[in-house]
Amino acid sequence: MTLLDFPGRVACTVFLGQCDFRCPFCHNFELVDGSAPAVMDEEELLSFLRKRRGLLDGVAITGGEPCLHKRLPDLLREIRGLGFAVKLDTNGNHPAILSQVLQEGLVDYVAMDIKNSPAKYAVTIGLPQIDLSAIRESIRLIKGSGISYEFRTTVVDELHEAADFEEVGRMIEGAEAFFLQCFTDRDSVPYGNLHAPSKEKLEACAEMVRPFVKQVDLRGV
Repeated sequence: MTLLDFPGRVACTVFLGQCDFRCPFCHNFELVDGSAPAVMDEEELLSFLRKRRGLLDGVAITGGEPCLHKRLPDLLREIRGLGFAVKLDTNGNHPAILSQVLQEGLVDYVAMDIKNSPAKYAVTIGLPQIDLSAIRESIRLIKGSGISYEFRTTVVDELHEAADFEEVGRMIEGAEAFFLQCFTDRDSVPYGNLHAPSKEKLEACAEMVRPFVKQVDLRGV
């Protein structure tokens, strides 16, 4: 149960395995590389939720990257059919399935990670290169969706500088909300040489975004 992952809801969080990014600061890398065994199958999840109607009012779907799963719309229909609101976390690299779930009204809230400025995107997600057209299309879809949403960046001292966030702000210009999350190290993080930024650095990063976004706040500080 979480009061934090889905704003305004008492929710549970469902973690789906697999991701197409390899972010060196990822807290859930055992989901990314497939080393974590499944805790339950889809029917067991739905049974779990049926028993918690009246106790929970939301389900946050995260990962890994949920939009890699072709059956994601079917799962969301099932969850909504049980009377739960749905929040979707995504890296934004799969606008086709994101468009489908938005058009069908299968989600009530979307949180999309903006990993870094365009020039640093690939290194921040642990890939040699990336075509950002999918990321930009997902930003456009979310901003025009008419539902509640947020964009967010996990700030890592070694990967982000305040100057990067002017470009981040330009990517999401006109957005309703943007959050800067402070990186914290855990045993599951794949690369052990990363550190949290200072609060002063986070605030400097936030200042670079504020001219472009209506609400900019810090998390985890």
